[in-house]
Amino acid sequence: MLHQSLPLLCDSKIADSILLSVSHFSNNNNNNSIGSSRVLDVGLKFSKQSSGGGSSGRGFSSKAGVKTTTTPNVYGRRAQESVLEQEEAPQKLGFKTFPGQAFPFGVSQVENGINFAIFSQHATAVTLCLSLPHRGKSERTDGGMIEVALDPKVNKTGDIWHICIEDLPRDDVLYGYRIDGPRDWRQGHRFDSSIMLIDPYAKLVEGRRFFGDASRKLSKFYGTYDFDSLPFDWGDDYKPPNIPEKDLVIYEMNVRAFTVDKSSGLDPSIRGSYLGVIEKIPHLLELGVNAVELLPVFEFDEFEFQRRPNPRDHMINTWGYSTINFFAPMNRYASRGGGPHNASQEFKEMVKALHGAGIEVILDVVFNHTNEADDKNPFTTSFRGIDNKVYYMVDLSNNGQLLNFSGCGNTLNCNHPVVMELILDSLRHWAIEYHVDGFRFDLASVLCRGTDGSPLDAPPIIRAIAKDSILSRCKIIAEPWDCGGLYLVGNFPNWDRWAEWNGKYRDDIRKFIKGDSGMKGSFATRVAGSADLYRANKRKPCHSVNFVIAHDGFTLRDLVSYNFKHNDANGEGGNDGCNDNFSWNCGFEGETDDHNIKALRFRQMKNFHLALMISQGTPMMLMGDEYGHTRYGNNNSYGHDTSINNFQWGLLDAEKSSHFRFFSEVIKFRQTHEVFTHDNFLSENDVTWHENNWENHESKFLAFTLHDKNGGDIYLAFNAHDYFVKVSIPPPPPKRRWLRVVDTNFESPDDFVPQGLPGIGSTYNVAPYSSILLEAKN
Repeated sequence: MLHQSLPLLCDSKIADSILLSVSHFSNNNNNNSIGSSRVLDVGLKFSKQSSGGGSSGRGFSSKAGVKTTTTPNVYGRRAQESVLEQEEAPQKLGFKTFPGQAFPFGVSQVENGINFAIFSQHATAVTLCLSLPHRGKSERTDGGMIEVALDPKVNKTGDIWHICIEDLPRDDVLYGYRIDGPRDWRQGHRFDSSIMLIDPYAKLVEGRRFFGDASRKLSKFYGTYDFDSLPFDWGDDYKPPNIPEKDLVIYEMNVRAFTVDKSSGLDPSIRGSYLGVIEKIPHLLELGVNAVELLPVFEFDEFEFQRRPNPRDHMINTWGYSTINFFAPMNRYASRGGGPHNASQEFKEMVKALHGAGIEVILDVVFNHTNEADDKNPFTTSFRGIDNKVYYMVDLSNNGQLLNFSGCGNTLNCNHPVVMELILDSLRHWAIEYHVDGFRFDLASVLCRGTDGSPLDAPPIIRAIAKDSILSRCKIIAEPWDCGGLYLVGNFPNWDRWAEWNGKYRDDIRKFIKGDSGMKGSFATRVAGSADLYRANKRKPCHSVNFVIAHDGFTLRDLVSYNFKHNDANGEGGNDGCNDNFSWNCGFEGETDDHNIKALRFRQMKNFHLALMISQGTPMMLMGDEYGHTRYGNNNSYGHDTSINNFQWGLLDAEKSSHFRFFSEVIKFRQTHEVFTHDNFLSENDVTWHENNWENHESKFLAFTLHDKNGGDIYLAFNAHDYFVKVSIPPPPPKRRWLRVVDTNFESPDDFVPQGLPGIGSTYNVAPYSSILLEAKN
């Protein structure tokens, strides 16, 4: 693990050496107010350093000495100052400081200046580090820092350290902290005052500006702020879509991967950016989805696998499940390398444009772990160095080792009061500042564990999110499991608010469609809304987020093309990724030119999609499945910034009139037929199951009718046998006739006929591995 001497900051290109140390002085004022001031005299010295060791530039002079002087401050008090004494007289920058205030956390603009506040219960010393803007210089992450030591007698209230500085610029200042405290690992501490730390409450994070820029692979990250820009203009006629959960059709997607491929046809400067998403909104509308669920957009380091030699050091983190900061949008998703401020503005532009198109924005949020890894190969950037014992779960009975319920080396201590408030503040920030419509919580069962890792029946953070007034309009969706075995599908603490990724839906639908025996009853339960899991208290079918495919696992095309995962490219010897995929390759492993196998695979993809879109609950599909994207059997492709993950717009064009057309038409059919979106679980008046042989383990055929109150009934049949099934069709409602809308056995355009085809008799011969949908019309 590479740890540089962070007082010298980024890489080896030190431009300036700036030393400031301010001695402590007595102050009996209330530390929670701004208080009286003191002057900070900053000694600046630029000293030359000879080239050597493959680097050149300027740094700390080897001849520097420190002398102590005393000067009166503006209020007549005496403040000791240590000034760097070198061969040339130092320049002076004067700053007036005040004790500052404890709240709000992070950086805030107050009457007297810029206030900094950070929590650390166990810290014994806190130093604020600042880098001021330099005219005409856009990159300052290689320069020196001003360091301001905080006096615990003056700049501390309870466990909150704070200071206010009057004359700081209102934007473009980089900042961080160096924090010291107990060094006893057995008690859970990981303090190291040599490491620059990011403020957990930084609203913007500066660092590398271009995604995958290998020349800045080891760049550091800093907090920054902007109090100069005007508020974002959401527009006078702006309003969020406010779509009822039961009417959502969610599209899980990755911001970068959606448009970064050159086949997107976008200008290179906006490919893979928030603005790139805006350009492709017409595609989302044509597809018919009305909500996007964005893979993580909080700041993360795509080069995290390349910090040290390891089997994964060829990969780039493209999924983003490795959060650095919970408030800052990913700055490398800004266009043209625009940096954190532009990232913030362009994220808002994206949300505004999606809302204008009637599409909601749900964020995939990762509060189960952070980027700081484990104790074997830690990468301390923030929480670990600020107060590891507070922010992470540690096992004090095992020498203070980190607990790992996330599978990523650490576990956020979500039900500690301070961490709870951090999570709530983050969610509120995204709801208020960025107008997002909801959140999907990665490995949400971690949030159901106490500070010692034990499961809780009523987790405080889960309840607080459900009851929070600001979050009341937001969708909240749990991934109800974690890597410690806490599987809570159907049992996630919910307060009648939380929806869940329904993992049992995924598994049961996969098993039935591919032809497993004994799955007919489970298939019926899942398409009917999973009442066995969610019919409790005031929960609804919409609390089941139904999916067959998600970002982790096979794509839909790979689900029907591979029996086994093929993850060799990940560098983990095939040990990563799920082994229980419930997939079927339709007769050949991987790509093939066999016409019959290819036809069966496309038929199976249509069967899966139809089942998903006619199910009660909230459907979610994965980006790329609308044209049949393949990852060539890789079911854990988190580290590939290539066509394995990136949307292939050329392939979409090739499938526009066939595969894409079917997917789009089925989505739109769902949205125009209320029989698929019941508020409550189906009663016997809502559905008729055309089945009297539920106990037949070998039966792989199911037919049923969904009844419409106005007579527009829908008849559905799914045949997972490898032979034709001749089925009796029930009479249609009075004065109606059956029209065939869907038969997945046919090729486009006959597989979906929006207006329906007449000629349906009393029987229908359903082809092997196919499904049909009939609509009763006048």
